[in-house]
Amino acid sequence: MTKLRIGIISTARIGERRVIPAMQQSSNVEVTAVASRDLPRAQAFAAQLGIPKAYGAYEALFADPDVDAVYNPLPNSMHAEWTIKAAQAGKHVLCEKPFASNTAETDTMIAACASHKVVLMEAFMYRFHPQNEKAMALIRSGAIGKVQMVRAVFNFQIASETNIRLNAGLAGGALMDVGCYCVNAARTLAGAEPVRVSALAQFGAASRVDETLIGALQFPSGAYASIACSFRTPYRTHYEVIGERGRIELPQPFTTNNLPTRVLLHDRDDHTQAFEFPALDQYTRMSEHFARVVLDGEPLRYPPSEGRAQMRVLDALYESARTGRAVDLS
Repeated sequence: MTKLRIGIISTARIGERRVIPAMQQSSNVEVTAVASRDLPRAQAFAAQLGIPKAYGAYEALFADPDVDAVYNPLPNSMHAEWTIKAAQAGKHVLCEKPFASNTAETDTMIAACASHKVVLMEAFMYRFHPQNEKAMALIRSGAIGKVQMVRAVFNFQIASETNIRLNAGLAGGALMDVGCYCVNAARTLAGAEPVRVSALAQFGAASRVDETLIGALQFPSGAYASIACSFRTPYRTHYEVIGERGRIELPQPFTTNNLPTRVLLHDRDDHTQAFEFPALDQYTRMSEHFARVVLDGEPLRYPPSEGRAQMRVLDALYESARTGRAVDLS
């Protein structure tokens, strides 16, 4: 079987712990190279993970003819610059979420990838887990009737005050790091783009990023969503979709740690039906889809335009949090 040869730019922890091992377990992906601006670090990283090549510059990896595509887990503020440079080198790009620092940067990324005819995909891995696919199927089947409300939360306590998530210059913040999952789920489950958003946030005096943010989204159908994210409260991920006749609940929708999961369907009398899912790696499923798009021409499930729409909502939530006013997106 032909495999997509992927190079990794940076030795980011998400790549080390989650994405690279998942790619190495996939049926159609081969991790062939890693690059860091520190060559000894890249070499140590490559040796640790069994990656054949290591480079001391991202440009050197882009010049490697044995690399077909790039996984970009750099800090948020660097996504646009290095995605564009990868595209200019003819490399397809799987870019970590969020796509960029803002919508304008996202537009430049999309334009560059389109111009150079390479695939660009945002790495929201949770969307490829069967439990989220089941939630969508239940909604489409009418199991809970018309969607009225979505509630989503993703919190965790940050371990170090020097964490890059607290760096405003690197486009850090709770919304960009974990709240983006809540926004993405709300948009996906509602099946539409919000027409109005509002947010409240607690910005760190030292960090200047949102360390806690609460948001509300209004959809054209009349449905609403509430999202909550924080670096200052104990770990929790959860979402719930409430319809006219029942509700769907996912106790662990975003980070499954490769453990069994379940979807709970509650009727209006709160009788519950559970749908169980065995342990699997959602990063592997995401990587295999990306490879099939590049190698086989499979349609991209979530095109770059979807990522742009997501970024537009994140921008609007920040605008609302900073101005104290709701933002009209209609």
